[in-house]
Amino acid sequence: MPMPTLTEPLLVFPDPPPALLAQTLDLAGYPWKAVANASVAAQHESPDGWSGAVICADDDPEGAFGICRALRKRDAVLEPLLLLVSGAQLGELGEREDLFDDFCLNPFHPRELEERLRHLHWRTGRSSRPEIVEYGELVLNLETYQAAMGSRPLDLTYMEYELLRFFATHSGKVFTREQLLSRVWGYEYYGGARTVDVHVRRLRAKLGEEHAGLIQTVRSVGYRFGQPRWLPGGGAGGEQ
Repeated sequence: MPMPTLTEPLLVFPDPPPALLAQTLDLAGYPWKAVANASVAAQHESPDGWSGAVICADDDPEGAFGICRALRKRDAVLEPLLLLVSGAQLGELGEREDLFDDFCLNPFHPRELEERLRHLHWRTGRSSRPEIVEYGELVLNLETYQAAMGSRPLDLTYMEYELLRFFATHSGKVFTREQLLSRVWGYEYYGGARTVDVHVRRLRAKLGEEHAGLIQTVRSVGYRFGQPRWLPGGGAGGEQ
């Protein structure tokens, strides 16, 4: 998925945030700043304000809803505000629906969190809604789930499309098979690493011989899509 075009950071609670939340925001390209309470949030807010907020409410509900109330009572109401809650907290949300714009169950799937944030920012006019992902001749339409290489349509299954979309939006980064399983198939998926290998082989075949090298095998690690990231000393790392 295309990287966000936000210039101001997201406000994140608590400080420090859960490791998965920090990792998801970093991988998705969001600038963010963790705060411990509303006072700290005010101290660190830039002149242009925050671009939104992600509030994790399952470990410290009192602190989380306290900062939500403070953000909503400001002269310039902070939005969008995404709330992370546990299943046990769902019954409380009806009484507090004025404190957030959307919620996501915690533990969350990274892709769901990214999509909810992206939709919220589009809905509030802070960023344009992504529709197309392009990498060289490869074009992915996120609205219609169509893919093409140049003028040639690619006949992909749903999971082949999802894997190719993940690769194309995280180009240059190396992922292990286990990371790909969790990010693309989901944490609830218990299939083995061979599942990734099979889908990569099918994708390479459908991309065609000329473009099969877009998905590179990094020896003893996993896979990388597109050009490798530059490393100090001029090396690129990994073997095709």
